[in-house]
Amino acid sequence: MLTREMSTKAKADGGLYFELYWGENLAEAWSYGREQTRVHAAPDEKAPLPLYGFTLPEEPFLMAERTERGWRIHLPPKVQVEHKQRGDAFAALPGSQLVQDQGRASVTLADGMTLRLTEGQLSLLVQASVVKERVGPLQWKDMGWLAIVGLLFLSLPVGFLIAGPTPERAAESNARALQLAAEKEAARRKAMGLDTPMRPITDAEREQQQAADAGPEVNIPASFRMR
Repeated sequence: MLTREMSTKAKADGGLYFELYWGENLAEAWSYGREQTRVHAAPDEKAPLPLYGFTLPEEPFLMAERTERGWRIHLPPKVQVEHKQRGDAFAALPGSQLVQDQGRASVTLADGMTLRLTEGQLSLLVQASVVKERVGPLQWKDMGWLAIVGLLFLSLPVGFLIAGPTPERAAESNARALQLAAEKEAARRKAMGLDTPMRPITDAEREQQQAADAGPEVNIPASFRMR
């Protein structure tokens, strides 16, 4: 929310950027700062521009140099040259933009221009580096947003302390829970028929119960004989 957009623009006195493609696949990329005045290429990993697969008249080959008008790109002899501006498609470079000097061709890299040098399956894209402007200091509008975010952040713990649980609220919640449990237990006992309280047995009921447990009387003779 506090991030401001950074505008970008290519400058003629800026750096230089190369992309090497094998077909449509990006193979390598190199960037050179504005302090660089010349870029030499050679099929060597130690070269400033380690360029393989292109026919170079000598090694190292002066690929680019800075002039008062911007970067001058020296073209290898067997490349096909195309150019485009931002948002456009690549098209063949007009011969009027080529500068011939002692049998070698070069082209001045205009602001916003991208060159594509193609030889066989390899393509080398050349363009000026993009320079990003630094983000300016925070303005009063940004400070206002920062203050609002800070207040919202600080209000969360304060709100929790105000609306959070207290001992009185905890005791009230426990009492409600115990009451609810008692009501559920009473409903269960009523469904089982256990809600009627028990009473003591009277003497008459006890004698009647004993008589029922004893069974009918049986008269046994005083004497009997066995054979």
